[in-house]
Amino acid sequence: MRLMLKSLAVLLFSAIVMSSCSKDTDPADVDVFAGTFKGSIGYRDNDRTVSANGNVFVTKVGSRYDFRFSEGIPDLTGVQFEKKDANTMTSIGSDGTGLITITKDRLVIGFSRNGRNWTADCTR
Repeated sequence: MRLMLKSLAVLLFSAIVMSSCSKDTDPADVDVFAGTFKGSIGYRDNDRTVSANGNVFVTKVGSRYDFRFSEGIPDLTGVQFEKKDANTMTSIGSDGTGLITITKDRLVIGFSRNGRNWTADCTR
Protein backbone atom coordinates (compact mmCIF):
# COMPACT_ATOMS: atom_id res chain seq x y z
CA MET A 1 0.00 0.00 0.00
CA ARG A 2 2.81 2.41 0.92
CA LEU A 3 4.62 1.75 -2.37
CA MET A 4 1.38 2.37 -4.26
CA LEU A 5 0.90 5.73 -2.50
CA LYS A 6 4.50 6.76 -3.28
CA SER A 7 4.03 5.77 -6.92
CA LEU A 8 0.81 7.75 -7.12
CA ALA A 9 2.49 10.81 -5.58
CA VAL A 10 5.40 10.60 -8.05
CA LEU A 11 2.98 10.19 -10.94
CA LEU A 12 0.91 13.20 -9.82
CA PHE A 13 4.02 15.36 -9.35
CA SER A 14 5.33 14.32 -12.77
CA ALA A 15 2.02 15.23 -14.39
CA ILE A 16 2.08 18.68 -12.77
CA VAL A 17 5.69 19.32 -13.80
CA MET A 18 5.13 18.07 -17.33
CA SER A 19 2.14 20.34 -17.80
CA SER A 20 4.10 23.29 -16.41
CA CYS A 21 6.99 22.64 -18.82
CA SER A 22 5.03 23.55 -21.93
CA LYS A 23 6.75 26.24 -23.98
CA ASP A 24 3.45 28.13 -23.89
CA THR A 25 3.49 28.30 -20.09
CA ASP A 26 4.47 31.64 -18.60
CA PRO A 27 6.27 31.06 -15.27
CA ALA A 28 4.72 34.19 -13.76
CA ASP A 29 1.25 32.70 -14.24
CA VAL A 30 1.72 29.35 -12.45
CA ASP A 31 2.78 28.15 -9.01
CA VAL A 32 4.86 25.23 -10.35
CA PHE A 33 7.16 25.64 -13.35
CA ALA A 34 10.18 23.90 -14.87
CA GLY A 35 11.88 24.90 -18.10
CA THR A 36 15.24 25.33 -19.84
CA PHE A 37 16.36 28.62 -21.35
CA LYS A 38 19.41 28.82 -23.66
CA GLY A 39 21.64 31.75 -24.53
CA SER A 40 24.27 34.03 -23.02
CA ILE A 41 25.05 33.34 -19.36
CA GLY A 42 27.62 34.74 -16.99
CA TYR A 43 29.00 34.68 -13.47
CA ARG A 44 31.54 36.72 -11.54
CA ASP A 45 33.01 36.58 -8.05
CA ASN A 46 36.37 37.47 -6.49
CA ASP A 47 38.09 34.39 -7.95
CA ARG A 48 36.70 33.94 -11.43
CA THR A 49 34.63 35.25 -14.30
CA VAL A 50 32.60 33.06 -16.66
CA SER A 51 30.95 34.29 -19.84
CA ALA A 52 29.56 31.64 -22.19
CA ASN A 53 26.72 30.36 -24.28
CA GLY A 54 24.88 27.83 -22.16
CA ASN A 55 21.59 27.16 -20.48
CA VAL A 56 19.66 27.83 -17.32
CA PHE A 57 17.21 25.28 -15.95
CA VAL A 58 14.53 27.18 -14.03
CA THR A 59 12.24 25.69 -11.42
CA LYS A 60 9.59 27.57 -9.53
CA VAL A 61 7.43 26.40 -6.65
CA GLY A 62 5.20 29.12 -5.24
CA SER A 63 7.31 32.29 -5.14
CA ARG A 64 10.66 30.43 -4.83
CA TYR A 65 12.85 30.20 -7.93
CA ASP A 66 15.93 28.04 -8.47
CA PHE A 67 18.26 28.71 -11.40
CA ARG A 68 20.65 25.91 -12.37
CA PHE A 69 23.32 27.17 -14.77
CA SER A 70 25.50 25.14 -17.12
CA GLU A 71 29.20 25.81 -17.78
CA GLY A 72 30.24 25.28 -14.16
CA ILE A 73 28.40 28.37 -12.94
CA PRO A 74 27.13 27.93 -9.38
CA ASP A 75 23.39 27.49 -8.99
CA LEU A 76 21.33 30.42 -7.82
CA THR A 77 18.74 28.92 -5.49
CA GLY A 78 16.06 29.95 -3.05
CA VAL A 79 15.41 33.30 -4.69
CA GLN A 80 12.07 34.78 -3.79
CA PHE A 81 10.53 37.44 -5.94
CA GLU A 82 7.65 39.82 -5.90
CA LYS A 83 5.76 40.37 -9.14
CA LYS A 84 6.04 44.01 -10.28
CA ASP A 85 4.19 43.83 -13.60
CA ALA A 86 3.13 41.13 -16.04
CA ASN A 87 6.57 39.50 -16.24
CA THR A 88 9.03 41.43 -14.09
CA MET A 89 9.89 40.33 -10.59
CA THR A 90 12.20 41.94 -8.08
CA SER A 91 13.97 40.25 -5.20
CA ILE A 92 12.36 40.35 -1.78
CA GLY A 93 14.14 39.70 1.48
CA SER A 94 17.78 40.39 2.26
CA ASP A 95 19.47 37.50 0.47
CA GLY A 96 20.33 39.38 -2.70
CA THR A 97 19.36 42.11 -5.10
CA GLY A 98 18.52 42.16 -8.72
CA LEU A 99 16.01 42.09 -11.46
CA ILE A 100 14.69 39.06 -13.25
CA THR A 101 12.42 39.21 -16.25
CA ILE A 102 10.92 35.89 -17.23
CA THR A 103 8.29 35.10 -19.85
CA LYS A 104 7.32 31.94 -21.65
CA ASP A 105 9.96 32.81 -24.28
CA ARG A 106 12.73 34.75 -22.52
CA LEU A 107 14.80 34.91 -19.33
CA VAL A 108 16.93 37.91 -18.36
CA ILE A 109 18.86 37.85 -15.07
CA GLY A 110 20.99 40.47 -13.36
CA PHE A 111 21.36 39.30 -9.75
CA SER A 112 23.92 39.76 -6.95
CA ARG A 113 24.30 37.90 -3.67
CA ASN A 114 27.23 37.97 -1.23
CA GLY A 115 29.70 39.41 -3.74
CA ARG A 116 28.68 36.98 -6.49
CA ASN A 117 26.93 38.08 -9.69
CA TRP A 118 24.84 36.06 -12.15
CA THR A 119 23.65 37.19 -15.58
CA ALA A 120 21.57 35.60 -18.31
CA ASP A 121 20.00 36.64 -21.58
CA CYS A 122 18.29 33.49 -22.82
CA THR A 123 15.37 32.24 -24.88
CA ARG A 124 13.31 29.06 -24.83
